[in-house]
Amino acid sequence: MITLIPYFSFGQNIDDLLNAETKVGRTYETAAFKTSRVINGHSVEQMSANHLDLRIEHRFGELNGGLYNLYGLDQASMHFSLEYGIKDWLMAGIGRTNINKTYDGFAKVKLFRQTSDNSIPVFLSYMGSTEMFTSHWTDPTRVNKFSSRLTFVNQLLIARKFNENLTLQLSPTLIHKNLTPTELDANDLFALGFSGRIKVSNHVSLSAEYFYDFRSNRSTINYHNAASVAVNIETGGHVFQLMFTNCLAMTEGGFIWGDSNGDWTNGGVHFGFNISRVFSFDKKRNY
Repeated sequence: MITLIPYFSFGQNIDDLLNAETKVGRTYETAAFKTSRVINGHSVEQMSANHLDLRIEHRFGELNGGLYNLYGLDQASMHFSLEYGIKDWLMAGIGRTNINKTYDGFAKVKLFRQTSDNSIPVFLSYMGSTEMFTSHWTDPTRVNKFSSRLTFVNQLLIARKFNENLTLQLSPTLIHKNLTPTELDANDLFALGFSGRIKVSNHVSLSAEYFYDFRSNRSTINYHNAASVAVNIETGGHVFQLMFTNCLAMTEGGFIWGDSNGDWTNGGVHFGFNISRVFSFDKKRNY
């Protein structure tokens, strides 16, 4: 856990936080995405050193709940997190969701950054996370191990900013669950994420993401891959993201694993939103 004792704190424009140059004499592409997430999944962006991102994420019920459930608005799940830039190339975060009362922690490392002259053609980052559910055991009479609560995620983030308006990203992902729903489910899952962002104006952009699961054997018959679309609105130090997604879970071990994902074709879609609020604890930088 990171303890912060700030001398002062203020919000600022997201582009200023994500566009800082790290080497003199080399020009880097900047602002491939507006925040450290595309929608549910991570993007190649991360917090600059000594900056804190307070994130709040909400997902409502499925639209096919009809008017009785106000098309899902009667139900809500949430995830909140604190994410801090330790160095310009290293960030870490901790969070908690009410889904299975799960805590998560991650670290993200910036390995390469795309240059304007294409000598480095892509952004490349690594993200590793651990998730731990703390809800009561389904069967408390059996021998339940603490290790069975854990899920581990390893992910590469490979993105290219083609121009000022278009960024595309691939996210090869390996997830390991120590405990699976049944013996039919393998403990390891490999998935490949496809995502992108299209800039509409200086403060508005559109995002989409899709994760394809390569498992051939699983107990969930009506499984659906994670698919989401969103509108991103930047207002100073805030980024608001309004979305439609078939994913209720908001951590990789949930939405990529996908046992609770709905079917887009029959209204199994959730309306949701993300809010990102950035604070600076760096007195050396002037914004």
